[in-house]
Amino acid sequence: MSRRTRGVVVCASLLLTSACSGPVPVEPPELVETDRAACEGFFDDLPATLNDEEPRDTEPADALGAAYGDPAMVLTCGVALPDDYDKFSSCEEANGVGWYVPLEEIEDQAADVTLTAVGYQPVVRLEMPADYRPEGAAAAIAELATPVKDNLRLVEGCD
Repeated sequence: MSRRTRGVVVCASLLLTSACSGPVPVEPPELVETDRAACEGFFDDLPATLNDEEPRDTEPADALGAAYGDPAMVLTCGVALPDDYDKFSSCEEANGVGWYVPLEEIEDQAADVTLTAVGYQPVVRLEMPADYRPEGAAAAIAELATPVKDNLRLVEGCD
């Protein structure tokens, strides 16, 4: 390998590793103690990878959130219900957990997608970049079903 080729390879490697090196910002929600405990249990039970993507550091480090991959899929617990969600909204079900997805995000497979487990308390949200669509969203919510069911309270099923 020539010196120039080695230099290009080294530069490309540095760019790739630096893209993932910084922590992912997570907006920490205000939680009552019982919701905080449920969210902590949820995050303790998350899979080692999500949609085959490795975990990332988050900022602040103690935020009740997680991130995977680059671009980052961001998972937050204790969030509010989406403004456009109501009891008549449809849900996507994966392994017994219903996730609300805004209709315009379902229809536009090139858009980022926000999936919210609205039937459970505290509420969990997964923000997924379009890069992982269409299969990634379904795979990720299927992988999250067990930690949701094991740690959060089922309030109302999502139809």
